[in-house]
Amino acid sequence: MRSPTIKDVAERSQVSLKTVSRVINNEATVREGTRNKVLRVIAELGYQPDLSARSLRSARSFALGLVYDNPNPYYVIAVQNGVLSVCRERGYGLQIHPCNSSSPNLADELVMLVRQARLAGLVLAPPMSERMPLIEHLTRNNIRFVRIISAAEDPKDGYPCVFVDDRDAAYDITKHLIQLGHQRIGFLWGGESHRSSPERYRGYESALKDYGIAIDRKLIIPGDYSFDDGFRGARKLLALKDRPTAIFGSNDEIAAGVLAAAKSSGLEVPYDLSIAGFEDSPFSKQSWPTLTTAKQATEEIARHATQLLISELDRDEDDVEKHTVVSNKGFSPQLVIRGSTGPVRPA
Repeated sequence: MRSPTIKDVAERSQVSLKTVSRVINNEATVREGTRNKVLRVIAELGYQPDLSARSLRSARSFALGLVYDNPNPYYVIAVQNGVLSVCRERGYGLQIHPCNSSSPNLADELVMLVRQARLAGLVLAPPMSERMPLIEHLTRNNIRFVRIISAAEDPKDGYPCVFVDDRDAAYDITKHLIQLGHQRIGFLWGGESHRSSPERYRGYESALKDYGIAIDRKLIIPGDYSFDDGFRGARKLLALKDRPTAIFGSNDEIAAGVLAAAKSSGLEVPYDLSIAGFEDSPFSKQSWPTLTTAKQATEEIARHATQLLISELDRDEDDVEKHTVVSNKGFSPQLVIRGSTGPVRPA
């Protein structure tokens, strides 16, 4: 039995081949009733669009690449899910490309990836998305891309992006700890190659200054976005003669390491030590106690980035009137108070 074709779908739906194609491409010009009728027929026939044939017919690629270098598996999975969901809705394939962001050959590697895999464009996750020499190299080679970056506002630099206000969210977390009575608040950095790390530190620093609390450099520990660095950093802080009463980890993985260090030191959370993370990863809800954190809509951020990239590609094809035009957009993580933070225990 032969596989159903786009012509079969058009005949049973009593519409043109072009209309079926527009439904498959999720174009906004198709009336809702027609769209639903065609989608119903596609489901009844079990029709599967051939992306490679579609690309050859149109001389346009219908595959995207997702490029990332991040040690946090929760973040990576959420980004992949967000990008993939839009690709499925719009009929695009997705190639996932983990890479070494410190490689001196990264720019040429990404250009070769796009050309060899015939990708329409790239979704760039941090920290690659925040490296201007890389961005400029991709632009010179006519590579389409969208960036996910950490920024308090739209940089308006001419390059499409989705930006996340890490600084303001970190300020809110620190303010929450201060309002609980904490003044000695440790801070564990994430990877310095990620712009989110200094942005989260600036939020922490600003809150301390606004509340008149002196910044103690012994309470600030460098590291990476990982459980192990959270554990090691917390052990250093807890060994201080005048240890902190609260520790802010730059992400939930770091905070999980702090939680393990506290328990291994015989400290009860939050009575002996308050702990806060960032991102609202699945672990933050599964730990005991559950973690106070900043809820970052990572999957929705990745969805919007992918929609923005496809909108840019549609513009390249002179199809602006047939597609929804998507613009740069900002996201603000929101404070989520859970069981890992509490008032300072009286001396």
